[in-house]
Amino acid sequence: MLKERVFEKIKEIEENLALISDNLPDNAREFRELKLVKDGIYKRLEYCIENLIDICSMIYADLELGVPSDDEDILNKLKDNKIFSKEIINLIKDMKGLRNILVHKYGNIDDDLVYELLAENLSDFDKIIKEITGYFNKEK
Repeated sequence: MLKERVFEKIKEIEENLALISDNLPDNAREFRELKLVKDGIYKRLEYCIENLIDICSMIYADLELGVPSDDEDILNKLKDNKIFSKEIINLIKDMKGLRNILVHKYGNIDDDLVYELLAENLSDFDKIIKEITGYFNKEK
């Protein structure tokens, strides 16, 4: 059951990443000018990150690692228990920070910085998904 729910979330992430990739222009200037499309990209990125955090929470709960104090605690315990590598946990933590900016400072987002992150680091989602998939192929 857990594996099915996690893979549904992975499918949602992949669908959203495809939409982001399909609509991401070739440069930051064009990205700034996208207006509503840019807002949609931000929202889809937010969903991707939230799904990653949800997946981590689901795995954490399934492993019965105790009552976490917050998302950071969940990520740290998944790392400490060698469920995911330090590199992957750090990527998720960085993404969580970006998600917080997208959610709480939506009007003050540095479009150039986000464009650069998307253009250069969108493949980080693939690394994370590969490790999540590897966990289920190895453990379940």
